[in-house]
Amino acid sequence: MAWPAKSKDLNPIEHVWDMLGRWIVGRSVPPGTIHELQQALLQEWALLPQQAINDTIARMLRRCQACIPARGYHTRY
Repeated sequence: MAWPAKSKDLNPIEHVWDMLGRWIVGRSVPPGTIHELQQALLQEWALLPQQAINDTIARMLRRCQACIPARGYHTRY
């Protein structure tokens, strides 16, 4: 499938990175150094539920189907 230049990223890992980033931001004590950020990412990655990743992958067909008629512009997915 050709991906329109304006389409949102249809790569599931980008949505997983976004989820991971939101978990980092939501920590009670945000990381203050690069080392702390690295440790926080490793900790949150280990806690990331596999089901959340599976759900993201399962939604990809719907995301792709929504992107086609939108011609790569914003979709609700």
